[in-house]
Amino acid sequence: MPTAEGPLVVGVDSSTQSTKALVVDVATGAVVASGQAPHTVTTGTGHESDPEEWYAALCAALAQCGDAARRASAVSVGGQQHGLVTLDAQGRPVRPALLWNDVRSAPQARRLVDALGGPKAWAERFGSVPGASFTVTKWAWLTEHEPEAARATAAVRLPHDYLTGRMTGAGTTDRGDASGTGWWATHTEAYDTDMLDRVGLDAALLPRVVAPGEAAGSVLGSDSGLPLAPGTLVAAGTGDNAAAALGLGLLPGTPVLSLGTSGTVYAVSRRRPADASGIVAGFADARGDWLPLACTLNCTLAVDRIAALLGLDREAVEPGGAATLLPFLDGERTPDLPAASGLLTGLRHDTTGGQLLQAAYDGAVHALLGALDRVLDGDTPGTDPAAPLLLIGGGARGAAWQETVRRLSGRAVQVPEARELVALGAAAQAAALLTGEDPAAVARRWDTARGPVLEPVERDDAAFARISGVLAAADPLFQGL
Repeated sequence: MPTAEGPLVVGVDSSTQSTKALVVDVATGAVVASGQAPHTVTTGTGHESDPEEWYAALCAALAQCGDAARRASAVSVGGQQHGLVTLDAQGRPVRPALLWNDVRSAPQARRLVDALGGPKAWAERFGSVPGASFTVTKWAWLTEHEPEAARATAAVRLPHDYLTGRMTGAGTTDRGDASGTGWWATHTEAYDTDMLDRVGLDAALLPRVVAPGEAAGSVLGSDSGLPLAPGTLVAAGTGDNAAAALGLGLLPGTPVLSLGTSGTVYAVSRRRPADASGIVAGFADARGDWLPLACTLNCTLAVDRIAALLGLDREAVEPGGAATLLPFLDGERTPDLPAASGLLTGLRHDTTGGQLLQAAYDGAVHALLGALDRVLDGDTPGTDPAAPLLLIGGGARGAAWQETVRRLSGRAVQVPEARELVALGAAAQAAALLTGEDPAAVARRWDTARGPVLEPVERDDAAFARISGVLAAADPLFQGL
């Protein structure tokens, strides 16, 4: 590991599957220590996880960083968005957290959209039209299906709020993560009392929204179990996508495609988004701007599952064939089809396993690129439409993912060398507490987006149109499930 030249900060990425911690040199951006510990996700009727396990994973990941973590001057947490954490009067979880990809609240989402007057009213007030991933729909589901748990709840938190609160003892969140709840209105940048009344949630149970650049508090005494020095500054933290935007040092209009368990496309904007179609979520970012974003549930995990079913390596794709595969293995968020399942059509006697695998990649990337134009719609005038698409996340280094994105987008693709952009973004947020800089400017100083640029290839319009046609034909079937 490199030797530090300046103060040290810790950036944390608490994702669906694990917690990662990086100790970063504020002066150079060099990672001087790192650690990682897994989470358990319970699946079946939904997707749930024990928040206590997140904290244990945080402690374990920091312990792996050794003395470097204890010497850090500030820390910040980027966490998975939307998850519903319910705490009792002693600060213990009432039940396992409902994760972002738990779609049981789809009926509640539809009822809430109708109750407020439809998608346009939601987009104008909250910036987004809620689907089953949003926290407000999960709380509505909990009050309906587990009223005892709702009554026992003395505090409602998001995943990053929970970890920040365990470190500081205070109840805080930030505008980026709050904007994905469905009860924080982007047009007022405040909790919406009307919505809270509709879902029976007392505003006193919610965390204080910390302003950009403001500290959330400091690390408690040594009895916290954290291998951090008591009094270490704790930044506001944010949701994972907003943290990754910080980690890239994004300027307005630069498009990002993230390939993880879920897939996302987003860009920083100076204009507040309000997409009544519901395709684009109008999130706030962690700095004071906005982060229009579209998200799919099915990305690398779904394609890897298809590869496993075929008995193929994930890179064993083959060109050609007429097969189309919509890999909606967990329902879908974009398009909004929570009850959908995977759909395969166009099989022939000469269809190969490699062609089926390529069709899975195509189906996953099609959903993301289909939303990209809406994400960039109305953005900063002068945005260069030929600018490279930043490709990040676990799938970004896979040749099959890279080539599929290039072929279906027709754009140049840049793959940053930095791997842990959520944790790096959290580290930049922590560093900004010490230096007074804009955290995105800190990341640009660290040159986190540096990486090779893959030149554009001719866009495969025929494949894109074929997938669009299958999706349009299948939509009535999915809606009827």
